[in-house]
Amino acid sequence: MDSLATAQRDLAQYLTQAEAVILPRRLSEKAELAPLAPEIKLRVGVDLGTTYMVLVVTDESGAPLAGEWQFAEVARDGLVVDFVGAVDLLRGMKQRVEQRIGRALTHAASGYPAGVPSVEVRATAHVVEAAGMECSGLIDEPSAANNVLMLREGAVVDVGGGTTGIAVLEDNDVIYVADEPTGGTHFTLVIAGSLGISFEEAEALKTTPDEQPRLLPLVRPVMEKVASITERHIRGRGVNHITMVGGSSAFLGMADVVQNYIGVPTQVVSHPVFVTPLGLALHDPPQ
Repeated sequence: MDSLATAQRDLAQYLTQAEAVILPRRLSEKAELAPLAPEIKLRVGVDLGTTYMVLVVTDESGAPLAGEWQFAEVARDGLVVDFVGAVDLLRGMKQRVEQRIGRALTHAASGYPAGVPSVEVRATAHVVEAAGMECSGLIDEPSAANNVLMLREGAVVDVGGGTTGIAVLEDNDVIYVADEPTGGTHFTLVIAGSLGISFEEAEALKTTPDEQPRLLPLVRPVMEKVASITERHIRGRGVNHITMVGGSSAFLGMADVVQNYIGVPTQVVSHPVFVTPLGLALHDPPQ
C-alpha cells in the first residue's frame, strides 16, 4: 500500500476511534469508562459550532479518550450570540465528561472562523473560561483541521454549521485563510422552506443518510455556493487538491459538486464532523 493510501487508512481509523468516544448527551450519560490514571496528560478541545457544540479529550499523543457533542444554537456564522446559553451547555458537557473519565478538565483550546474580529475571538475564550477551564489557546478552524489532516499542500475546506472556512497550504505551512457565511444551517433552511417543515424537522432529515438522495436537488445550490466561495479564495494559489471537513461536508454528493464546479480533485474525509474539534484539542498543550 502506498504512503498516501496508508495515511488515508490511518486517518479513517483515527476518526472512527473518535466517533466511538464522542457521544451525544443521551448516550454519554450511560457510557462508563475506567477512570484515567492521574499521570496521563490530557488535551482538550472545545468547538462552539453554529449547530453543534463539541467537547473532546485526548491523551498527550492525540488519541481520543472521551467527548460529547450536542445540538446547540448559541452561535451564528461562527460568532457567539448566546453567551449564557453557551456557558451552561459547555459546563454541563464538561461535568458529564469528567464523570466518565474520573478527571477534572482544567484547560481547553478553542477555535474561530478565519477573519473574525479579535473581540469576537475573545468571546469564545470567555465561554471556555466561564465554564471552568483555562483557555490555553485559540486557532482558526481550518488550520485546526490540518492539525489532524497534516496536509503539506492543497486546501482544507471546513464546512461548518454557519460558515465555510478555507486554509491554503504550501510546504506544510498555512499561507492563506478565509471564511464566509454559508454552511449546514443554510442547507437546513432550504430544506425547511422547500418542504414546509420546521427547522428541527429539516435538520433531522438532513442528517439521515437515507433521506439525502431526495434532498440533494434542493441543497445543490447551497453546495454550489460553497464551491463558489472556495474557488474564489483558492484562485491563482496553485491548489491541486481540496480536502473537505466539517459536518456539512458529509452530505451526499458534496465532494462531487465541489469538484465539478471548481475542476480540482476533491475528497471528504470519514467522520468529517470531528476533524476540527480534534484539531483544537491538538492545539491544547498537554497537562
